[in-house]
Amino acid sequence: MIRKAVIPAAGLGTRFLPITKAQPKEMLPVVHKPVIQYVVEEVYSSGIKEILVITGKQKRAIEDHFDRYNASNENNYVDELEEILENLDIFFIRQKEQKGLGDAVRYAEAFVEDDPFVLLLGDNITIPNCTGILMSIFEEFRAPVIAIEEVPIERAKDHGIIKGEKIRDSVYRIEDMFEKPEEPVSNLAIIGRYILTSEVFDYLKELKSGYGGEIQLTDALRNMVLDGKEVYAYLYHGRRFDIGNKQDWLKANIELGLEDEEVGKALKGWLVGFMKKELM
Repeated sequence: MIRKAVIPAAGLGTRFLPITKAQPKEMLPVVHKPVIQYVVEEVYSSGIKEILVITGKQKRAIEDHFDRYNASNENNYVDELEEILENLDIFFIRQKEQKGLGDAVRYAEAFVEDDPFVLLLGDNITIPNCTGILMSIFEEFRAPVIAIEEVPIERAKDHGIIKGEKIRDSVYRIEDMFEKPEEPVSNLAIIGRYILTSEVFDYLKELKSGYGGEIQLTDALRNMVLDGKEVYAYLYHGRRFDIGNKQDWLKANIELGLEDEEVGKALKGWLVGFMKKELM
């Protein structure tokens, strides 16, 4: 059984400047809560109780958000979070310098020990819970599993891309993978959900800088594949919001806001009225 989750949240959020000049992008609000809370809730609903969050410079607000709330004000949203936190152990460690996702993951080795673990990017929301699906696939194959999605081929160069053999509906055995390739081999893009084994740390230690001069997790996983290790991919069919870009952040607030009991009705009414005026 997978007992541990790792959430890298050390990125600088440069695509959101100046909003992220002093505020972590993982703390950007989506309706009632910051994006990283959605990620923690995904871990919790998957039955995992131990989380390591890898932060960086100017990320203290993340730690503060998951601290106990001692004010007397009653708030259902805060109460729900407090109840979850009572059943979680959340640890924090800082990435010393910005050297890429692969470098950030290396900080989790002592926390993970020899156990398989879930890796979730701290600025991605998946609905329904992608982690739970990956866990069931891992139980079957006992090998690393990566969530992927189909993207337009012209956008593939902006993502990590896999090449693989489809072995059944939505499941691929990875044959090769590349981080932001100039000439993509497919339109199957890696999204921010993984289940990894501790073996990945051996490959990360040997890795040299890759795309962007950074230590890329994709490169470590590629080396595992090229060494004959089995690594699988699951084609996720749910909704994913990449809060690392402004368009998805706005989409998430609109879509999830429309579905919300408290603000959905009023938001829908406003949107209908706004669109009518725009079309006049």
